[in-house]
Parts: sequence; structure tokens; C-alpha cells
Amino acid sequence: MAKSWVNSAERIGSDLHLDVSGPGGRRAALIGALREAVRGGRLSPGTRLPPYRSLAADLGVARNTVADAYAELVAEGWLTARQGSGTRVADRTEPLRHAGKPAVSTPPRARGPLHDLRQGTPDASSFPRAAWLASYRRAVQNAPSEAFGPGDPAGRRELREALAGYLARARGVRADPDRIVVCSGFAHALRLLFGQGGGGVLRGPAGVEAYGLGFHRGLLTAAGVRTVPLPLDEHGARVDGLGRERTVLLTPAHQFPTGGPLGPERRGAVVDWARARGAIVLEDDYDGEFRYDRRPVGALQGLDPERVVYLGSVSKSLSPAVRLGWLVLPGHLVDAVRETKGEREAWASVPEQLALADLIACGAYDRHVRRMRQRYRSRRDRLVAALAERAPHIRVSGVAAGLHAVLRLPPGTEAAAVEAATARGVALDGLAGFRHPAAEGAHGDGLVVGYATPSEHAYEAALGALCAVLPPP
Repeated sequence: MAKSWVNSAERIGSDLHLDVSGPGGRRAALIGALREAVRGGRLSPGTRLPPYRSLAADLGVARNTVADAYAELVAEGWLTARQGSGTRVADRTEPLRHAGKPAVSTPPRARGPLHDLRQGTPDASSFPRAAWLASYRRAVQNAPSEAFGPGDPAGRRELREALAGYLARARGVRADPDRIVVCSGFAHALRLLFGQGGGGVLRGPAGVEAYGLGFHRGLLTAAGVRTVPLPLDEHGARVDGLGRERTVLLTPAHQFPTGGPLGPERRGAVVDWARARGAIVLEDDYDGEFRYDRRPVGALQGLDPERVVYLGSVSKSLSPAVRLGWLVLPGHLVDAVRETKGEREAWASVPEQLALADLIACGAYDRHVRRMRQRYRSRRDRLVAALAERAPHIRVSGVAAGLHAVLRLPPGTEAAAVEAATARGVALDGLAGFRHPAAEGAHGDGLVVGYATPSEHAYEAALGALCAVLPPP
């Protein structure tokens, strides 16, 4: 039987679609097609091209035709050829010219800030690569075959059981594996609860803290939910302002971004409100593992699992690149959320679910969290010490827990400080950017500084740059 394009034993390397049907012969058409693919950016610098024999078989041309075309383009500077590395698209820093016409060079990559002190992300260089790889290998090797087919929209049982044990032990959550739904992060969890464009499991209006992530408020608004801001003080959100709302979204362990836990009386009060109104409390436990100067504050969900939805993820503890989160749901919401999630859409990666389950089960997740807790506490202490030495007039708050601090500034100086930081390549956030548009009164001027993001070797320089942009006394 004649060899086909699909089963040819000679066909190796990457697929490459080229049209060589133009006039002027196959060689000229191939050269023109390759030039155009590079010029237009379809073949980016560094891309390895298929071997002569492979591409010749794909295109139905002679091997020498491909070899000649590659050689001419190497001579013109479009391609490079090195022994052992194959033929690749040249890495150009200047525009190439052919037939008197300039070719478009690859634009340089956009540079990020010199010092990234934005809140919300952990130190990416500290991701536990070895432990994750070991867990991933073990999990995939030991997984049953059915794990790689259609599965339970609630997520893999292995992960739900591991999470139930971990959350009960570390956060005081009253969790049953059958009440956990795995998702791909906090935003996905909100979409599952409220839908996209309305029609979700929960409906508004919803109470929210006067300061919080605008992105989260935007998700609620997009779902047709009107958000009602709750004032903040030293004891957290003023939940006594709740009335006819159907839900309330809180960060009770560590208010974001101002810092501090929800006071004990208010924790009880918001649960009593939810019971009386038949309402639901959404608990965003975004950095629950990181406590430094006080005993850990247990999850609000433990007070009433039937009125509180507990939401968590690994975006702070491991990495936002690991798209895994979870909802611990009241019993009456489980089926509706599972149905909303669907049988085949919006799944979190099953191999990663299995890997996280193994990471928790073998103790590596706990060890990583303890190690990072010590590292972030050291970062926090160095930030406070640097400010005490170089800017003693700046008060720091919200530092008993979490991965960020709030630097309190003199009135009227926040916008200028953010502008000065940007000019010096320091990325950070002003406190005003987190304020609900309808909130009454302001929480003062301030900067929200994330001390987890920079790598260890870059941290001192970041602190120096930060202190240099702070307003004088």
C-alpha cells in the first residue's frame, strides 16, 4: 500500500502550512511563502522549521527543493541553520530588506515595572517546583483511567476529600467532600453563583465592603446584581447596615485592602442576619493561611455552614497560575451550583486537581505554606523597619496578616505619590482605587503595597525605591 501523508514513517517534526501553488515554480513559491510567513509574524523568531524531508513530504515537492529554499533564505538572513539545532527563523533586531522593501521586525516585548509592589500575587520564584512535580507525577501515574474522561462537575473526589480535611484542620471550616465544588478561582466561583448576565443560583442586591476589589464588584454588576457598600471601621464591615440584601460578600479574616479581622460581635451578627432573612454570606478567605502577630482567625463558615458559602483558592498560597479554587456550599445550593457548572464546560484541569490533592495529602502543601509564612513575615518586618528609618511619619496598618500593607499618607498626597512611584518604575496601588463608587466618606489617603511579589534578591531595592517616592512630613 502506498504511504499516506498521515502514516508516513518519514514525516517527523512540526506541521507547517504553506501554499506553494503560486506561479514561478515550486522553489520560488516556497521561498515566497516562507518569507511571507516570517514577515507577517506567523513564524516568530526562534521557531524551528520542519526538516527538509518532512516538509517535502507534506508539500509534495522534492527534498532538494526544500533544501535550496532554506539555503537561500539563510543567505538572505531570514533563517539560521546550525548543526544540531536545525533550521530556525532568525532572531532579528533590525528590519530585513528584500527586493527594496523593508520587512517588519518583531516588536520588542513590553517591559514591566522595575519594582512590582502591587498587591495580590505571591513571590513567583518561590513556587514549590520540586514538590509540585513529584506530586504531579505520582498523581498522574496512580490515577485510574476514568480520571482522564468526562467526570464529576464538582471536581475530582480525591481533591474534595483532601480539601475537606485540610480546611477543617487549618481554617476551622465544617466541610464535607459532597458539599465542595472545585472551580478555577474566585472569579469563576462568583460566576457560578450569580451567573453571567443574570439568572444565577443567587440573586441580589448584595452587600459588599466599602473598600474591595473593583473586579469582583464588576462581576456582580455584570450579573445584574446591585451592590450596596457597607462602611468600615477598626472592627471591619459595619454589618448592622444590612437590610433587604439577599447576599453579602465579606473578607472576614483579613479585610481587603484595609486590614484587620471582622470583630467577634459582627461575625455573630451577620450570621444572625442571614438566618433571619434567609440570606447567604459569601466568605472570601483569600489569604487565610498567612497570620503573623495574632492567632489565626477561623473561618466564619464554621458558625453556620447552611448560611455561609466559603470561597478559597491557591492563588496566594501557591500561584495564580494554578487555576484551582473551591466553594464549600450549604446543602441546599450544591445541586444548583453543580448544574450551573455543567457536565463538560468550565472544568479545572483534572491532572492539576490530582496533583494538588497529592500535595496536600503528603504534607508538602503545609510545609510550603509554613515556609512562605516565615518568608512573608520577614518581608513585612523589613518593610516596617525601612519605613521607620526612612519615613517615620508614615503610619503602616493592616500588617498583622496577609501579603500587603496600607501606608497611611497625609491628606491630599495619594495621587501625587502614585504618580511619583510610576515615574520611578514602582508599581503599586492607591487606596482610593479600591473604594466603592457609592461609598459615603473616604478611608483617608494611602498606598496599598504588596510585599510578596518581588523576588528575594530584588526586595531591598524595591523598598529603597518605595521610600524615595513617599511624600515628606
